[in-house]
Amino acid sequence: MHIHILGICGTFMGGIAAIAKQAGYRVTGCDANVYPPMSTQLEAQGIELIEGFGAEQLELKPDVFVIGNVVSRGNPLMEEILNRNLSYDSGPQWLADTLLRDKWVLGVAGTHGKTTTTSMLAWILEYAGLNPGFLIGGVPQNFGVSARITESPFFAIEADEYDTAFFDKRSKFVHYRPRTAILNNLEFDHADIFPDLASIETQFHHLVRTVPGSGLIVCNGRDEPLRRVLQRGCWTPVEKFGSDEGWNIDADNRVTLNGEPQGALEWDLLGEHNRMNALAALTAARHIGVPVAQGLAALSKFMNVKRRMEVRGTVNGITVYDDFAHHPTAIATTIAGLRIKVGNSRILAVLEPRSNTMKLGVMKDALPGSLKDADLVFCYAGNLGWDARGALSPLGSKAVVKDDLNELIEAIAIAARSGDQVLVMSNGGFGGIHEKLLKKMA
Repeated sequence: MHIHILGICGTFMGGIAAIAKQAGYRVTGCDANVYPPMSTQLEAQGIELIEGFGAEQLELKPDVFVIGNVVSRGNPLMEEILNRNLSYDSGPQWLADTLLRDKWVLGVAGTHGKTTTTSMLAWILEYAGLNPGFLIGGVPQNFGVSARITESPFFAIEADEYDTAFFDKRSKFVHYRPRTAILNNLEFDHADIFPDLASIETQFHHLVRTVPGSGLIVCNGRDEPLRRVLQRGCWTPVEKFGSDEGWNIDADNRVTLNGEPQGALEWDLLGEHNRMNALAALTAARHIGVPVAQGLAALSKFMNVKRRMEVRGTVNGITVYDDFAHHPTAIATTIAGLRIKVGNSRILAVLEPRSNTMKLGVMKDALPGSLKDADLVFCYAGNLGWDARGALSPLGSKAVVKDDLNELIEAIAIAARSGDQVLVMSNGGFGGIHEKLLKKMA
């Protein structure tokens, strides 16, 4: 069977391409921006890539066109698919109907921590010898790839609440039909598609409706929006984590279940958010038979995901980190985690407000609070539609805002001194700032 993927170079659609190829499908695809590293990864797997969305691609005559959510009406290839009444499907629906139908799906949903928690869960199952398949929106370093399909009945997937396609405005995760579902946390995000928190809660309840009675919902017991979601109706057993009525973990990484000791987590990851991620992964793995002790042993060898507090280099005693944080809550927890590690060393927070929500300025008033524990703040304001200088003014002289990336790098290099920790936060490439900054400071 031949599938042609529109929007193949996104992380999710690229993952679908990889596992479809592994499953024996002929896979081709197109995108507006066909360039490394995704293009290199796909081509190395024998997947033919085409630049752009020209209607001449219909001559490939695939059995089905698989449509990514980057594609909208007016796209020339999509318009011709519609005009000719050719077979097409969304990425999440195609994945669910063809590759996940006979799998025990473990879905990880939440505003924050999806990638890390899914990576932890997949690694626990791998360590336990279960050889899981997975599709993750990042590259877990224990595996070195973001997606794979195996003969195992178990498949761990990052269950994203973003919409499915231009013709299906439900969240991606409603398609996956998980038997084990993690609800990690819930905040307002994706302001480009959701008007308010209540509308996201509705999508999460759609997910809850799909989990069978013989399954399990693993839910953050501290999270009020998730409590409201479950109050709408729940037909599945629930195990809570992060509270005394269920799974919990203390500052010394000692894990308890209903107050009874279960063992201790021995690792180098930072922050309360990662302890919560670990609890969720341990609980979900236990649901399919992995003992807690084995899960804890696996996590002691967990290597985290690329772009999660990843050290990109050290020069003249200055360490540069790369992190995916872009929502104020994630920014605050990332800085807090680094603070625990480095003590009184100066933290220079470098921020690119790049996500659709941040570009719209919906979260701008929360930024000063999220950055308050940094010693200096550097913000790139290029292409923003709101006043970053005004938004960060509560931080006073410790905030520097630049519209030009080179000027921002220059300002950071001048300010940085030996012993400083430079924390770069963005959900994009940030113009290659990490290497440019290391070179400048050298």
